[in-house]
Amino acid sequence: QAVVDFERLGEHAAAFQGHDVGFCCLGTTRAKAGADGFVRVDRDYVAQAAELARAGGCKHFVLQSSQGANAQSRFLYLRVKGEVENLVQAVGFDRCTILRPAVLLCKRQESRPMEWITQQFLGVVAQVFPTAYSVPVETVARAMVASVLQPGKEKVDVLENRAIHELGKA
Repeated sequence: QAVVDFERLGEHAAAFQGHDVGFCCLGTTRAKAGADGFVRVDRDYVAQAAELARAGGCKHFVLQSSQGANAQSRFLYLRVKGEVENLVQAVGFDRCTILRPAVLLCKRQESRPMEWITQQFLGVVAQVFPTAYSVPVETVARAMVASVLQPGKEKVDVLENRAIHELGKA
């Protein structure tokens, strides 16, 4: 495990050398980092990490994005997620897998009261409609690993929430 300073990521290029596969789940919230900080973390750091990974020999990059990601969106969160998807694809990996999960169900150490209420509600909804509005983070992690272990159908595979659930069961 290498600890890096994302403000000086280029100085840590050696940490990105010699890996066939890269997994990226990096992200923050606008509430925590402000609008500029959110863009810096969720787009700029991710894009720079992808470039360093490719330069270091990475062939398959797996990116956790978000349901609804769209570079043309009027909403900052969805626009940034769409922009970073485009930037990562442009890096030119042999293979790129983008996962677009819905609301992530997880236990956080930090307090996010509105997210907690949403998760409680969606946890109940998930009992009836398990793939509609949410996905446990463990399922996303299993889907990310499974996407690497199975042969790719396309140079770029985009997995929406239902496909994440299906692959995460494998």
